[in-house]
Amino acid sequence: MNALMRSAAAVAVASGLSLTPAQAATEIQLFFPVPVQGKLANEMENLVARFNSEHPDIKVTPVYTGSYDETNLKTRAAIKAGQPPAAVIMSASFILEYVINGEVEPYDELIAAEGKTPAEFMDDFWPALHGNALIDGKVYGVPFHNSTPLLYYNVRLFEEAGLDPDNPPATWAEWIDAAQKLTRRNGDKVEQWGVMMPTTYDYLGWITSALNMSNGGQYYNQNYAGEVYYDTPTMLGALNLLHDMVFEYKVMPEGVNDANSVTSAFFAGQLGTMILSTGSLSFVRENMKEPYRVAFVPRNVRNAVPIGGASLMMPKGLSEEQKKAGFELVKWLTSPEISGHWSRFTGYFAPNRHAYDSDEMKAFLVEHPDAKVALDQLAHAGSWFATYNTVGVRKALEDEVQAVLSGKKDPAQALKDAQAAADALMRPYVEATALSYLN
Repeated sequence: MNALMRSAAAVAVASGLSLTPAQAATEIQLFFPVPVQGKLANEMENLVARFNSEHPDIKVTPVYTGSYDETNLKTRAAIKAGQPPAAVIMSASFILEYVINGEVEPYDELIAAEGKTPAEFMDDFWPALHGNALIDGKVYGVPFHNSTPLLYYNVRLFEEAGLDPDNPPATWAEWIDAAQKLTRRNGDKVEQWGVMMPTTYDYLGWITSALNMSNGGQYYNQNYAGEVYYDTPTMLGALNLLHDMVFEYKVMPEGVNDANSVTSAFFAGQLGTMILSTGSLSFVRENMKEPYRVAFVPRNVRNAVPIGGASLMMPKGLSEEQKKAGFELVKWLTSPEISGHWSRFTGYFAPNRHAYDSDEMKAFLVEHPDAKVALDQLAHAGSWFATYNTVGVRKALEDEVQAVLSGKKDPAQALKDAQAAADALMRPYVEATALSYLN
């Protein structure tokens, strides 16, 4: 529908006239990975209502689908049932597997219809995001809200420990030294930890990959979906760091900790540093009652982190009208205006780099300089883990890292077992591709 027709339709709606059957709105769904209730769901509800009012030829219904892993399962179920959503805010690391399974449409024809090449379309987005969005030269994901892990730290605790909050730890050695000074014990009881980070599924794989990358590693083969680099010196160094934080220096609690326990300790002033997503920045800003700051993830060999967050994906099985309507929604949600609004609301950085050209965004960064750190860290960011059977392969490592954090395995054996489990999971793909030259 062109602008004139849309205007006429808007007038019809405003005047109480109903659209004729031929003009009926195209109904589509948007899968959004958050719980049904909550601040993010409420704000997405507002955005969808605004989109629907501005696009009377399209009716979007948001569906709140839980975690990234749950959204993945629900999207596959919807595709199998023949009722896919026109747009899914999907973990950027999952999209490659949809491509391998032939379950996702590239946006290329829709982009070409607007006179752009995939490269020209993606030029609006930060280069670090391209690896998880552009696959085999085609646009399968449009970055929507993205993140990097950050080091959050409590300014008061730094000063009490004799640390300079203007110079947060930049290396692993400095991080260990600071964590030892920040950890406070009363007999056998720890009253204040030096380090905490979420070590539950999904978060743990992301943080472990960040430590691996900052130790010079690559974590997975970015050019082939059947290889991961778990049993390597760079990964062993990363896992040794986690092991030693718990058992050698005793600056991080033993076992598995979720994000709620980490942020609760931080808000209570009982935690010196934590690794958390920049997507949690607004949540921390609203709930932290004393000064805090954020910094790059400390490095051993180099500054390097994976990107995180989600892209908008278009599953297969849609009608041409639904594809066009879905793409209209995707363009609107990733426009500089909406991208900037969502960034300020959530803490994710805006993937559309032109969002930062607005006076509103420039003023926001002056008022909240912590929001600029993730942007600066983008210069050192790379693609997020993505393989055949992504979730299973990721959990193969996470299970072993959790065993190390719980004192059940040593790092070297854990990585050998993780590599063996991951290789077994990827074997069908490897045999069908790299080991099958006749196909």
